[in-house]
Amino acid sequence: MILRALIVDDEPVARRRLRRLLRGLPDVEVAGECGDGRSAVSAIRATKPDFVLLDVQMPEMDGFEVLRALDGERLPELVFVTAFDRYAVRAFEVHALDYLLKPVDAERLTAAVGRVRTRIAERHGAADDPRVLALVNDLAGRARFLRRVPVKAGGRWLVVDLADVDAITAADNYVTLHVGAERYLVRETMGRLERDLDPERFVRIHRSTIVQLDRVRELLPDFHGDFTVVLRNGIRVTLSRGYREKMERVLRRAL
Repeated sequence: MILRALIVDDEPVARRRLRRLLRGLPDVEVAGECGDGRSAVSAIRATKPDFVLLDVQMPEMDGFEVLRALDGERLPELVFVTAFDRYAVRAFEVHALDYLLKPVDAERLTAAVGRVRTRIAERHGAADDPRVLALVNDLAGRARFLRRVPVKAGGRWLVVDLADVDAITAADNYVTLHVGAERYLVRETMGRLERDLDPERFVRIHRSTIVQLDRVRELLPDFHGDFTVVLRNGIRVTLSRGYREKMERVLRRAL
């Protein structure tokens, strides 16, 4: 039996990787791919794939909102894909649902597709699976903010708790996480990362800098109308005029 897969991810690089990995699996064909939640809803209805690799972190309409939009309709089998622990990976395990962490590993993907085959053979599809609804309800009330970030360091993967991050700075198509004396490079844009951060804890003070509020020790004015933000660990970063009003507003809320 040939399984038809739909890839849903807003990152072209991630879609290409999944497509390449799926093509290496026997009896699996890619029925289509989508870069946003709205087109995913339409594609699921139109192509009726056997299973969907569903990114849970997409702007405007995330993976869970896709499922809510399809509430009451027959769903394909689901394999959730996530880059971070923002949506509490533990919840997937509690509800015994498949998930893949980015960057997706070929062995994990093969195993997930194997479980999809088994469920389809047993006619136990996600359409009638109460675990999916339970997961959506479980996570719907949670604040969906990034909590941990996987980083590659010395040939191994570490998980950095954002509660330990002092500041985040831009580095081309990467960001640098400043954690005490340590520096970790992550392939992510400042704009996308800012959307994923809790605005009550993190504030952007410059187009290339985000700081954690409780790490701010003082603000020092300079001669150009900007401020120098001094963090508790002694790091000094610039608060540009364009972000000054936002910073003041956030600080007033925090007092």
